[in-house]
This record gives sequence, C-alpha cells and structure tokens, in this order.
Amino acid sequence: MTQRSCVRCGHRRLVALAVMVGSLVMAGVPGASASEARGARPRGDGDTPTCRLAAGPYQRQVEKDLGLPQDGKQSEQDCTAIRKLQNAYGISPADGYAGLVSHRAAMADWATRHRASLTGCSGRSKRLVCVDQTHQLLWVQQNRKIVFGPVPARTGMAGHRTRNGSHKIYRRVEKFWSGLYDAAMPFSQFFDRGQALHASYRPIFEDPGSHGCVNLRYEDAKALWSLLRTGDGVTVWGTRGNN
Repeated sequence: MTQRSCVRCGHRRLVALAVMVGSLVMAGVPGASASEARGARPRGDGDTPTCRLAAGPYQRQVEKDLGLPQDGKQSEQDCTAIRKLQNAYGISPADGYAGLVSHRAAMADWATRHRASLTGCSGRSKRLVCVDQTHQLLWVQQNRKIVFGPVPARTGMAGHRTRNGSHKIYRRVEKFWSGLYDAAMPFSQFFDRGQALHASYRPIFEDPGSHGCVNLRYEDAKALWSLLRTGDGVTVWGTRGNN
C-alpha cells in the first residue's frame, strides 16, 4: 500500500468514527430535537444533563408550586429544585426545564405537601375515590378524611374523555387484559361503563391521555387495589388539558 493510499484509508476511518460517535451521542438524548437542544448547556460527566438555560413555558407555575421566587426566569436555584423534582418522579432528561411534564409533577408534589388544601370532592359514600381531572390527581377520602394520596393520575384524552360525575366501583379484576386495546390493565377497578382505575406502564405525566380510564403508576394502583372494595364511591370532576 502506498503512503497516499494509507492517508486516504486513515481519513475514511476518521470520518466513519465521527459518524458513529455522533449517532451514539444522539441515541443518548431520548426525544431530543433541534429546538429542544437550543438553549441547553453541554452534558456533564457521563449521561447526566446539566441545566437548561432557557425559562420553560410553565416557569412561573413551577416556581410557585415549588416555593421558589416567582420571576419567570430560570436560575441555578430554580434548576436545582426542578431537577430534584424530575429525579423524584423519574422524568428524563432531568435538566431543570419547566415544561408541561415538570409542571404536572410540580402540581402533584404541591398536593402531597398540602393535603388539607385539596377541594372539589364530595359524595355520600363512606369511602370515596376523588379524581381531579384539572390537576390530574387522585386521592381517597374516608369519612371526609384523606386516607390515600394524593397521587398523580392520567385521565382521558380528547375524544375519550373520562366521564365526570358520581359513580361506584362495580367490578374489580386484578389481572385484566383489554381486548379492545390489546393491552394489560393491572388492578382494574371499573366505575362507569368500562372506564376503570388501573395501573399503566407508561410514564404517568406524558401525553396523550388515556382512552377514558384513570391511569395510575403501578405501585399506586396496587395500593389502591388493597384499599378499595366493590361499592366504594368514585367522584370525577374537571377537565384534562395543558395543565
């Protein structure tokens, strides 16, 4: 092999290596887009993302729910608090960005720290499941005292709305399989014409919403299964939106 051929060979190898490295880097950023990448600092050591510089569309709301100064501007303090929240709820990437997913997590976090402030749930049942669609929360009251939750929930998307009103659990199936959607629905507790409380394997804050059921994290649905019985009340109100 001549010296010129060797140089060409080395150049091709370098180009191939650069393409491979670039592919690996992009593979490490799930769901990343060019617009999302803008305004972000480079990643730190390993795969841990560093703080997003830009304020998110829900900056003020997240600041309020986390007890931060409400100026609508991203700061190191904001980023640290939001990243802590994201890690606690398994949100990826945990980059401190106040987007819709982090906003929903912040509402759930606020609710767990302010249970006495939760409103909107009323009914005659001794034990009552409360589903707040506006804030995407679920909790259980017994004799008007909260005995479970609040926990994050995901209700129906447009065209498949979870029906508001007062209901009762009429059927419970621990290992239910939906033939309609060809999907597992563990710990299903049906309350209104096929709509049920049940576990979901999807990240709880992501869109779109459900097909009408009330989705819960697996461990939350399991705990709820142990607590409730056929005949317990379920009250649903509000509307799922960009909240």
